[in-house]
Amino acid sequence: MGIKAIISVASKQKDNENDAIEIVSKGNFYKKENCYYAVYEETELSGMAGTTTTIKIKPDELSLIRKGTTEARVNFKENKKDISMYNTPYGTLELLVQTKKVSIDVNDNGGKIEINYDMGLAGQKPLNTSLNIDIKTI
Repeated sequence: MGIKAIISVASKQKDNENDAIEIVSKGNFYKKENCYYAVYEETELSGMAGTTTTIKIKPDELSLIRKGTTEARVNFKENKKDISMYNTPYGTLELLVQTKKVSIDVNDNGGKIEINYDMGLAGQKPLNTSLNIDIKTI
């Protein structure tokens, strides 16, 4: 389903530049009912092998949906708070996301997404994180 794409996901925490993670995967990209979808398989590199990640893209909102060994659904909408359950092989954590900025520039050929948010796990101090997603159809 969809067309082949190279999906690059880079995540960086403000206070810890050494913790930057970038994952580049081949996946599928398609449009359905006014939403774009980018779908790829996680690898050992992300620590989530056996998980399929779906990025659901609306004009002003993004949902990150993971199914498999890790399960979660996190919604990013500017100036909105989202609480979700993050199910991992090691247990379930409550994930709190406060989205500060969402920039989505996606069309039928792919595009770029930038999100800035504060993320806290189960009562820990929230960390400011930037997420950059780049989708290139091939």
